[in-house]
Amino acid sequence: MGAAAEMLGATPTFLRALGAAKLIEPRRSGGGHRRYSRYQLRLAARARELVGQGMPVEAACRIIILEDQLAEALRINAARDRPAGH
Repeated sequence: MGAAAEMLGATPTFLRALGAAKLIEPRRSGGGHRRYSRYQLRLAARARELVGQGMPVEAACRIIILEDQLAEALRINAARDRPAGH
């Protein structure tokens, strides 16, 4: 967790807050250490950006979840609208 927080320029407490808000749920190593995926680190970086702009953590997490859902819906629609064989 410390290394992830350092990479993001955040604190372990901030990462725990993102977990409590259900934005990210890291896997655990055999020794119990939190392991974050690149995707989770991207979400955390976006959350840090929004919080840095003065947004509460919970609101930032909700916005990120909605942004992610929109991106996935757009990807699905684009794939559906592509002609077969492309």
